[in-house]
Amino acid sequence: MANIIAGAAVILIVGAACRYIYKEKKNGRKCIGCPHCNEMSCNCNQR
Repeated sequence: MANIIAGAAVILIVGAACRYIYKEKKNGRKCIGCPHCNEMSCNCNQR
């Protein structure tokens, strides 16, 4: 029973992370997690 609960928790966490990434990409963010991504001076892709 504990394995089922742990597996469900992992699936829930991974699903929530995938949903967050999908929503951010749909909103046009190039790099998720960068606080300066919505600004014109974002140099995230120049690393």
